[in-house]
Amino acid sequence: MTRQSPYVIDLSEADRAVLKRRVRAYTASHAEVVRAKIVLLAAVGESNVRIAERVDVHVSVVSLWRKRFFESCLAGLRERQRSGRPRSFLAPVVAQVKAM
Repeated sequence: MTRQSPYVIDLSEADRAVLKRRVRAYTASHAEVVRAKIVLLAAVGESNVRIAERVDVHVSVVSLWRKRFFESCLAGLRERQRSGRPRSFLAPVVAQVKAM
């Protein structure tokens, strides 16, 4: 038996509408659509294991996005700044080199 997540999602109608639009958006990235599906399924009471099966991701991914939404609402579903060395070349320079 799986345990319940401590992060219970209770969506407002406005948040639910935004998430449903993201799920149906053809121009949204796959990651955005998956995150929106995770939150919508969590809001109807699905367990993390069941959500992971339905969305075809690992349970830890479901847990991560469920927690981020619980803590920061819609803002929590955005990509965060990643660590690492800054780019050496600007995008226009890279494009010029690739064009050659």
